[in-house]
Amino acid sequence: MSAQDERNPLTVVSPRSRRRKLQGRLMELLASVAALVAIVVLVVVIFSVAKRGLPAVNADLFTQVAAPFGVEGGGIKNAIIGTLIMTAMATAMAVPIGVLLAIFDTEFASPQVSVAIRMALNVLAGVPTIVIGIFIFGLVVVSNGQSAFAASIALAIIILPVIARATEEVLLLVPSTLREGSMALGATRARTVVSVILPSAFGGIVTATIVGVARAAGETAPILFTSSIFANAVVTDPSQPMASMPFAIFTNSESPSHHDQQVAWAAALLLMAFVLLGSITGRLLSLRTRRQIEQMR
Repeated sequence: MSAQDERNPLTVVSPRSRRRKLQGRLMELLASVAALVAIVVLVVVIFSVAKRGLPAVNADLFTQVAAPFGVEGGGIKNAIIGTLIMTAMATAMAVPIGVLLAIFDTEFASPQVSVAIRMALNVLAGVPTIVIGIFIFGLVVVSNGQSAFAASIALAIIILPVIARATEEVLLLVPSTLREGSMALGATRARTVVSVILPSAFGGIVTATIVGVARAAGETAPILFTSSIFANAVVTDPSQPMASMPFAIFTNSESPSHHDQQVAWAAALLLMAFVLLGSITGRLLSLRTRRQIEQMR
């Protein structure tokens, strides 16, 4: 031991400390390798889908409806419009309920009720989407038949926990000083939520909505049970079944036609691009919202 170490015994590194540092570096290495593997898999998937789908991306893909079975040609115009309509309807159902649930959980509920709500949301988020599809099939489709409305209900159930949990996290980030200052000026808790809390967390709510929509747009299992019977035409009536991009991928990939298989790859590429764009946008908005909230503290 050097003279400097004798004067400052705190600099002595014990075997236990060395072991902890070695374990920490090992875990960092394993985490880095896992992240690298995930990135490589994502790049391989994107490259494979793009390689097969880009040759089929043309004007006909967006301007023509699906051709009848056994007929060569056609596009996915009806599937794109159907996906947009059903996703928009599901978002309109899920966002108000999810935001109100998050507000109640973070601002009004007792600790016991809050724990129960969060557990229920976590369980709902973990339910397989095919189970949700079967549930809506038995609840709505059996008595009323397949429709875009039934599919939207299933997609709304999928989006709901995503929006509610993400909104809760954003609301919890809002500084308590804003709440205290508003109520000190005489505002009620409800008025504080509407006038102070929600405007501060608006960016986070938008982020949660984008992420939820990106997830719902690619779901296939609920569509199979709720809106898989449709005509090869553009349908805008919610009471009728509509085509969707996930189901178009499913049906075209099973066709023996080379053109249909290319359309399936092109639709997969468009859907994947939409999901990636939505996820990246949501992440960037989330970081921006967090920075803005941190500046309020």
